[in-house]
Amino acid sequence: MLPGFTHVHVLGSGGFADVFLYEQNMPRRQVAVKVLLSEVVNDQVRQMFQAEANLMAQLSSHPSILTVYQASVSSDGRPYLVMELCSSSLSQRYRVERLPVPEVLRIGIKIGSAVETAHRAGVLHRDIKPSNILLTAYGHPVLSDFGIAATLSESKDVEAVGMSIPWSAPEVLMDETPGTIASEVWSLAATVYSLLAGRSPFEVPGESNTSSDLIGRINRAKPQPIGRPDVPQSLERALHRAMSRKPENRQASVLELVRELQSVESELGVNQTAIDVAMDDWALATVADLEDRTRLRGVGSSAPAKSRRRRRGSSPASSYRPVGTMVRDSAGARSTGTAAGAGGRGMQVLAWALVATAVLVLTLGGIATFVLIRAGSAEIPVVREIAAEPQGGAVEFSWSDPGIRDTDSYQVMTADGESSIQTSPRFVVEGEPGERVCLTVSVNRDGRLGDASAERCEEIPE
Repeated sequence: MLPGFTHVHVLGSGGFADVFLYEQNMPRRQVAVKVLLSEVVNDQVRQMFQAEANLMAQLSSHPSILTVYQASVSSDGRPYLVMELCSSSLSQRYRVERLPVPEVLRIGIKIGSAVETAHRAGVLHRDIKPSNILLTAYGHPVLSDFGIAATLSESKDVEAVGMSIPWSAPEVLMDETPGTIASEVWSLAATVYSLLAGRSPFEVPGESNTSSDLIGRINRAKPQPIGRPDVPQSLERALHRAMSRKPENRQASVLELVRELQSVESELGVNQTAIDVAMDDWALATVADLEDRTRLRGVGSSAPAKSRRRRRGSSPASSYRPVGTMVRDSAGARSTGTAAGAGGRGMQVLAWALVATAVLVLTLGGIATFVLIRAGSAEIPVVREIAAEPQGGAVEFSWSDPGIRDTDSYQVMTADGESSIQTSPRFVVEGEPGERVCLTVSVNRDGRLGDASAERCEEIPE
């Protein structure tokens, strides 16, 4: 028995804990309560559980991370979490019915936003998979179970207590690392793949799919085609790139993968799903707070692309581009700017821009008022010139920043129709000696592409 709660029934069981449906007495509502199994309670597991409670409490204000209401210890000494009641139906549904591609893209973008937010807070989830995606009563996907999460600073030294093989990156399975941003890019892509295919990426119908079989296939990193005619090739390419055997060949961050999913939405003619990533906290602080604020930590790494020929784009190690803003007014309500949908529909991003030098905080009767300067209405900038530098077996293309915004990205298009979305102004194409390679670059703003640059071509050196 838990004080203040009435037991209803068991919801499920796991390797470390049982989950029960309880009714909270005040305020009255139904909640999910996760209680550690008595046979596994020891100091290590108790520390893990406490870490999960603290991590989820720090992150659960995100709309796509499961909300934790409280944590405590029961009368028999077992720690427990009281959480928002959500449905686990998605983990069964994708196995028995074909989920619409736009629905899967929306889930991937929302969960990717949650993972990106965790990364910016210095936290790796380390167990991204379909069964850890729950649905709220309103059908909104939320990420749960931070039980084996680790901070980024600790990830090189902490051994994973468990893993989910079908969605784990090869370097994790081979004990090369307990987890990195690159391995989370893999896991998110494997999860999106699973929701589309109805099976994990390296599960072969009709064949043996033991743990050793899966590990062997994952280590070769050659997933089967999804096998759906309604899945665009651009989506398959993005997922295959994210599941490259070498971490450096994947997208540089989860945010970069999410932007590629948004691009597929535009290709399909559906509104782009908003990316829910909080802006830096300077815009929410008063002038007095600016000097001693605690900034979010950005962590990233360069990640090349890969397709028929190896094409590599990269992003600076700490270049994160906030996608939405959230400003609290004097009544405490939140107003959020999010990515606009295709064709100008949906909510518009940053219709009013915060300009650092023009944000005035006026204290009037104890109310902080933000004075905003309207952003200019300039057209989408155009990349004017592309430089090409032949290298050994490759050509590096680069260009100057034409004046892009924090929420803009580059869309790189090669002559054979391959495309890549990135934030770095450089792109490397590898090919056969003497092969002529060409590309154009456009700026993507709020789901709209500006004019393409003049095509730049160069031969791969001998």
